[in-house]
Amino acid sequence: MTATSASAARSGEQAGPGPVDQADFTTLVAPLRRELHAHCYRMLGSVHDADDALQDALLRAWRGLPRFAGRGSLRSWLYTVATRVCLDAVASRGRRALPVDLGPASDRAVPDNRADESVGWLGPYPDAGLGTAPVAPDARYEQREAVELAFVAALQHLPGNQRAALLLFDVLGYPAAEIAAMMRTSTTSVNSALARARRVLAERLPAVTQQRTLRALDDARLRETVVRYATALEEGDADALVALLTEDVTWSMPPMPHWYRGIDAVMDFARAAPLGPCGSWRHLPAGANGQLAVAAYLRRAGTGPYLPWSIDVLTLRGHRVAEITSFVGAEHLAAFGLPDSLPPDPAPQPGQAAGAEPAGMDAPGSRA
Repeated sequence: MTATSASAARSGEQAGPGPVDQADFTTLVAPLRRELHAHCYRMLGSVHDADDALQDALLRAWRGLPRFAGRGSLRSWLYTVATRVCLDAVASRGRRALPVDLGPASDRAVPDNRADESVGWLGPYPDAGLGTAPVAPDARYEQREAVELAFVAALQHLPGNQRAALLLFDVLGYPAAEIAAMMRTSTTSVNSALARARRVLAERLPAVTQQRTLRALDDARLRETVVRYATALEEGDADALVALLTEDVTWSMPPMPHWYRGIDAVMDFARAAPLGPCGSWRHLPAGANGQLAVAAYLRRAGTGPYLPWSIDVLTLRGHRVAEITSFVGAEHLAAFGLPDSLPPDPAPQPGQAAGAEPAGMDAPGSRA
């Protein structure tokens, strides 16, 4: 690739034809990897699936460079290939779900709430490096709005073509005619898919996004909420936890299928499990899905280290927690680049464990 075409490709503008080896191609696409990965996550609902899809898409894009031959922007070419890879994955794997999608809430603690590995579960997304502003002037959603749990969960209720059309148009700002070319369909079909997708999202999304809620609260209040949540669990303080929650709060724990709605049911579960006999807790702050979140580490007994348990994503309504989604599994913490254990003693103070932002991680609700 010539110096001119390489420079154009880096800026996302039209690039002229020319040979490029895989190392040069990796360098060219590096500035776009983060947003492409987020696109794959929105399509597929899983960090692991997004990793695989992006790797496959970049390999296909590199091998297909002769067909690209500078006929458009490198960014558009990469989104075309990534979207097609994701559509293939959606067709073969189906949608991912949260426990609230699969059955009614339990009104009492379920003692044998075992993981259901037969379900493709929605997973959390590490949001470090995602900006707050829309990717394009015509986009209807901010980058962080478009990874919020409610948004990604709603997308899973759309067929693949509707999911792709909405993301490419409303999140990434591509015109319908270009989306039609990307998806090998007509502009009329894209507009129809987009209209159907918007109707479904309008029914499923809350009136107020988490980004709007977080911006209405100052950073000190947000940090306090995280600290109070972590401290309540670490100290087994039921009253402190209740004080944080809305009356209709929900708590779900994928891959466990049972979930709870309402302060009585949630606290019955909390007293039976996390506040009760399951062990002792330590927490670290985490940036997940553009929302408040903590990484939970559990020590079941003895004096050994605390081991990874879950990423707890908190959904606020006003200044209270309306939803707790605990994504259980050490693999989730690994995807966030978090430690594989925490030392036993001396233990950090609860406020220290969850109160400071880790290096390189955006504060939830950070201003544009």
